[in-house]
Amino acid sequence: MTGILSLGLHPSVLDYSRHPDLDEATLTARIAAGEAALRAAGFDIVPCLVDTDPTEAAAAIRACVAAHPVRVVMIGAGVRIFTEHTLLFEQVVNLLVELVPDVVFCFNTSPETTIDAIRRGTRTAAEADQDRTAP
Repeated sequence: MTGILSLGLHPSVLDYSRHPDLDEATLTARIAAGEAALRAAGFDIVPCLVDTDPTEAAAAIRACVAAHPVRVVMIGAGVRIFTEHTLLFEQVVNLLVELVPDVVFCFNTSPETTIDAIRRGTRTAAEADQDRTAP
């Protein structure tokens, strides 16, 4: 089975003023439901919720990857779409390429689309592995 890191911002660090219909408890529940759906679908995911501080995020990512070897990394929309997190996103990607040289990235648009993103990512990783071992 391909190791899968599900990386996103911890719900406690988000600015909910942009999303008046969302709060920390609701987002936490949506993330938990998404993780449960992934496990029910047979995916062995490693959840890694990080701070917005790049140094703290890097430490958390290093710990997650050291404890659970991964090949596919799903980076959540919260890390990617807000301009104030551009440096964090850039550093996360570069760190993951360093830690997991043959990493395959996939991206969601919400906790509910994580399973589709991971299906794409694991398919891409499997195809790359087949290409490497083909005669």
